[in-house]
Amino acid sequence: MSGILNSVNQRTQLVGENRLELLLFKLNSKQRFGINVFKVREVLQCPPLTSMPKLNHLVRGIAHIRGQTISVIDMSLATGGRRIEDLSTAFVIIAEYNSSVQGFLVGSVERIINTNWQSIMPPPKGSGRASYLTAVTEIENELIEILDVEKILNEISPVKTDLSDDVADNLLVDNQEEKIIFIADDSAVARNQVKKALSALGLNIELAKNGLEALNRLKEIAKDTGDVTDRVGVLVSDIEMPEMDGYTLTAEIRNTPELKNLHVILHTSLSGVFNQAMVEKVGADDFIAKFHPDELATSVQKWFGNK
Repeated sequence: MSGILNSVNQRTQLVGENRLELLLFKLNSKQRFGINVFKVREVLQCPPLTSMPKLNHLVRGIAHIRGQTISVIDMSLATGGRRIEDLSTAFVIIAEYNSSVQGFLVGSVERIINTNWQSIMPPPKGSGRASYLTAVTEIENELIEILDVEKILNEISPVKTDLSDDVADNLLVDNQEEKIIFIADDSAVARNQVKKALSALGLNIELAKNGLEALNRLKEIAKDTGDVTDRVGVLVSDIEMPEMDGYTLTAEIRNTPELKNLHVILHTSLSGVFNQAMVEKVGADDFIAKFHPDELATSVQKWFGNK
């Protein structure tokens, strides 16, 4: 138990410092990619894969790992590249996204590097809607690409964004028509999912692509009255975002007088033992795992307009 507590404490020391660790890997070329270590459960050489009828063509097979059946997605094929042919030299990254576990088939796995979100930049303009990148960074004079895993997963198994009838029928926000819901997420797919789920509240919605963009826009909104809550009812923010992550964004909001009263819901595909400690440390009001539209809409209604 003391080991777990020490590990939690060490991890939470990074909260608000805009830092992260990336596991670097390759697919079918020399290009390196990165995945947040927080999402990685383990890395192993590709085990025997079992084919099953009617599997999505991006899923190379099913693996039985530590008593659990896991779908293994060919990340090269999923991003428009060639399939990874030689499974005997390939690796599988076992990761947890949106409260479920997947295996990502990659060509090779390299090392873990420690960096910060300020050095993680949005993908270059002109990459187009078909791009599978959410961010890029430079390490040792080499461009590292960070994939939009949520887009890949949504193409394989589309996420339900509609609210259940019971929740939709009971949603009500009184006398708050002039206020907006603010959404910050670097994934266009995730932004649209959240927007669609919350549109049932009948409120105006404003979007930002990362934490820094959201912080600057919230400060701009607050200039009119000196308190952002006069215009914004609640902020729904992802955690992993270029330039400024959701933890740092929340900490900045709490340390800025004109923003500090804003209710913040952290909405993320990250999961695990460290999150609750992190959420409490930065002062978020709620933590919702992606993607549960009923839970998200209920949480927004709970905090919207509350002082």
